[in-house]
Amino acid sequence: MGIHFLNTITGILFMLLCCFSHLTQAANILAFFPIPTKSHVLIHGEVAHTLAEAGHRVTVLATIPNPLKNTKYNYIYIDIPALYDENMASSMVNDGESAYKGFLKIIGNSWKTTNETLNHPTMKRFLDTHKAGDFDLMIFGYFVNEFGLGLVNHFRCPIVISFMVRSVYALDRMVGNPLEMSYVPTLFSAIQQPMDFKQRVVNFLANVFELNLLRPWFDAKIQEFYDYNFPADRYPPLEEVYKNVSLILTNHHFSQGPIRPNVPALIEIGGIQIKEQPDPLPAELAKILDNAKEGVIYFSFGSNVQGSHLSKEKAKIMFDVLSKLPHTVLMKWGDSHFPGQAPNIIYKSWLPQDDILAHPNVKLFITHGGQGSVVESQYHGVPMVGIPFFGDQPANMAAVEKAGFGLALQYTQLTEVDFRNTILEVLNNPQYRENVQRFSKLYRDRPMTPRQMVRFWVDYVIRHKGAYHMQSPAVHMTWWQLHSLDVIAFLMAVTFGVFGLLVGLCRCLCCRGGKKATAKTVNKSKKNK
Repeated sequence: MGIHFLNTITGILFMLLCCFSHLTQAANILAFFPIPTKSHVLIHGEVAHTLAEAGHRVTVLATIPNPLKNTKYNYIYIDIPALYDENMASSMVNDGESAYKGFLKIIGNSWKTTNETLNHPTMKRFLDTHKAGDFDLMIFGYFVNEFGLGLVNHFRCPIVISFMVRSVYALDRMVGNPLEMSYVPTLFSAIQQPMDFKQRVVNFLANVFELNLLRPWFDAKIQEFYDYNFPADRYPPLEEVYKNVSLILTNHHFSQGPIRPNVPALIEIGGIQIKEQPDPLPAELAKILDNAKEGVIYFSFGSNVQGSHLSKEKAKIMFDVLSKLPHTVLMKWGDSHFPGQAPNIIYKSWLPQDDILAHPNVKLFITHGGQGSVVESQYHGVPMVGIPFFGDQPANMAAVEKAGFGLALQYTQLTEVDFRNTILEVLNNPQYRENVQRFSKLYRDRPMTPRQMVRFWVDYVIRHKGAYHMQSPAVHMTWWQLHSLDVIAFLMAVTFGVFGLLVGLCRCLCCRGGKKATAKTVNKSKKNK
């Protein structure tokens, strides 16, 4: 009781200090989110909203309409043609592509979106009316679109990067975070710690593929886009832009794994999108959740996948199973392509997910396994049945399964029997709920909330003009220096030099000794004659 009281008082004092400091140190912040997917902008938008609430003057440039309500920032919507359309969504859901292949499609869209955003008339007008010195900081929504960082050349200010999930190699490289492939699984391998020998072999090969084949191709394309948008005769090299990154904020927390070392410039803000106090539910939803005698199953495949993207066969399987359960089923499905009607199923095109999961009558979450959804379910202690489609979703659900928070199914191999049995297993086995509720307490137990972390560290960067003293020396080293290849070459040269000198010396001594012995032999021969 005393510890909780002290924590509460500490939190209140911290927030008061933050409030007073912001009143005197309000900064102008530009948030640039050239991202094609709503789920990403939701996370980045929460970072911007947190800073605006703290008193900073925040301007957001983004490529989708503002997904957050009641925000205090200035939102500028850059209207570009939708690249993530219905056909692409259906293809990615139903084709059963590998994680890497699906990832490459999404990355292609991210490059096109960022490039079109930089060349959009709205962006051109914005740059014409704003100059260097107008902003104290730029927050950049990252999704393998590093060339977009070049926008900071116009404003000449420090950069803070916001990222959806745990850090990946490209971001680690920017801030000098160490690559620990022997015990840290790569994101798309779906391997969890601790790794056995076979998993370490797979992880090693996955890293070799990513670092030596995939990453060089990414770097070449990113450099191509950078050179197009920021010509070398007027702008610094991309490598110099990277050195202007002061901080990286990742929507991750170490309790989720993997455990790994991080440099000071990488800050974890896992759960930034979760409200510290849930909003009241709309009256209709509150009534449904309160009156569901057997509890509620919440069904959502995130902001990118709608019911219309599923095949009719898979949609019918889901409907047939869920319609026979005694629970009330809230389905975020979309506006059309309903697989059927049942008294216990309620279809909606949108639902306040965080607020619903916070309700004590929610018994199960059927999810696609996106990072945001998994984190919200973990935070509120709701067990999961996951059907991952692409990206990081398979890895997220592998972690859920290993931790005992739920079970996962493969969409392409989904059958009515498997879907029913999996749901009943998670609903009826109390271990899943107990495990995730135990983790919920662990996940919430932090010295600072995600929003407090954002406020403190962004303010820290602004106060210290980029806080470049936090940068790892690795940021300013070449790849051969980073791997000590110059040191190894020097030591090898010295070793071979010394060895060669010793060999030469030995040969000289041996030769001189041989000549003396020969001379003595000749002299003895002459005397004998």
